Amino acid sequence: MNAQDLKTHPAPDRASLLPCSLFWMLSLLGILSATQTMEASLKASAVAMDVTPSYLPIRMAGSMRPNQATDIHDPLKARLMIIENDATTFVIGTIDNCVIPREVFDAIKSKASTATGIPTSHMLLSATHTHSAPPLTGLFLNDPESEYIPELVEKTAQGIIQAFHQLEPARIGWFSIENDRHVFNRRWHLKGGTSYENPFGSEADTVRMNPGYGNPDIERPAGPRDPEINILAALRKNGSPICIYANYSLHYVGGVRGLSGDYFGAFANELAGMLKETYGDQPFVGILSNGASGDINNLNYGLTTAPPRKDLYEQIRFVAKDVAHSVNEGFRKMEWKDSLPISIREREIQLGVRKAADHEWDRIHRILKEAQEKDMSQWSQAEIYARESLLLRDFPDKVAVKLQAVRVGDFGIVSLPTETFVEIGLQLKTESPLKQQMVVELANGYNGYLPTPQQHAWGGYETWRARSSYLEEDASLKIVRNLQEMLSELHP
Repeated sequence: MNAQDLKTHPAPDRASLLPCSLFWMLSLLGILSATQTMEASLKASAVAMDVTPSYLPIRMAGSMRPNQATDIHDPLKARLMIIENDATTFVIGTIDNCVIPREVFDAIKSKASTATGIPTSHMLLSATHTHSAPPLTGLFLNDPESEYIPELVEKTAQGIIQAFHQLEPARIGWFSIENDRHVFNRRWHLKGGTSYENPFGSEADTVRMNPGYGNPDIERPAGPRDPEINILAALRKNGSPICIYANYSLHYVGGVRGLSGDYFGAFANELAGMLKETYGDQPFVGILSNGASGDINNLNYGLTTAPPRKDLYEQIRFVAKDVAHSVNEGFRKMEWKDSLPISIREREIQLGVRKAADHEWDRIHRILKEAQEKDMSQWSQAEIYARESLLLRDFPDKVAVKLQAVRVGDFGIVSLPTETFVEIGLQLKTESPLKQQMVVELANGYNGYLPTPQQHAWGGYETWRARSSYLEEDASLKIVRNLQEMLSELHP
């Protein structure tokens, strides 16, 4: 809040008896006091709600074909933090799921807002992108687990309500630290003269996703990587941590049977164990969100031979522990604020939808007619993508995309409802007017992959037209421009 935001009140009659300079000095002190009050009295809280489905078996997301889970390896959680000053309450958190459609996020926020009075625009929720959770939206041959959705909505909303009633005096800090040991670009340029057929019958793609170890046809990665871990944390007045919210640009790890929070859940457990050694059994919630990582994974295809195969969950635990060590190191170096401004912008923009061209429909209908003779579990990629083209035909020509920008002191957060390519995240970070910038993907909705126009031209899985990748080819340019405008509005 600044001086022009303050309402002007009539001065008491006795003010006319004061010397003019003294009167204005006292007025200025009043304005400064009001400004400090609006930034002071920081509070925070955090909860981790178990959102594991109440029934089994249940289908899992993250695959083109249905894949059932018959057991629970580790619980799925909604991890939530609230930060508040005297003017603004801000909710940020993750839900252990692959991708979450906007209507599910909206239902959670609406229910929590009704109970707490927190505006829905002041809530930033995202999917972690674990592939070991029930599908909430239809992708490829996997339909939503509709019976699970009301359960997830109710439990997550109750988590926000519970955290709201647990707010306590706090200090806030932020930091960034790098860990380059687990992030690799999964898209590779092919050598000249090398090609492969994509699901649309074309051999024009010059980039391939996950090409395999020791592939003689690949040349170099088709994009950068981002090793930075951004950290936002809340501390009790007694010095113990309430919550650490970290952000890392790693798609997911995988390698587990049954329902699992993947390395996002393992990270929370590892970090809690590390902090317990110092702070004992004080309540604490660790949160790890997904940064811009639509083209990033944990596999380094620059290696000529595959590394030794690990046991189930071993790689998840290995990555989680190492990232938690980095975050713990950054936490120890933080500087803490007793007062700071919090401001939020939310904007909805319209973006075009890519659909099949007229000349493609004969091929699509022919492929689908032949596919009817087979069980869906035996469908080829071409058949699956032909079905996706048919489903996209019923999409509107433009869709609403929700963006958020948040300022907490000199720390910035932007969110996108997409699987965002890392170079887009790096641009948003380097061009931010704030000292430190976090980029949260898969937030507040789901609108598929977000490649750059150049990545679209190169082709590859993430660009293939489907419900997993349907935004117009210039979508990244429009999204970045809008987020930069929103950050500029928040800049002091």
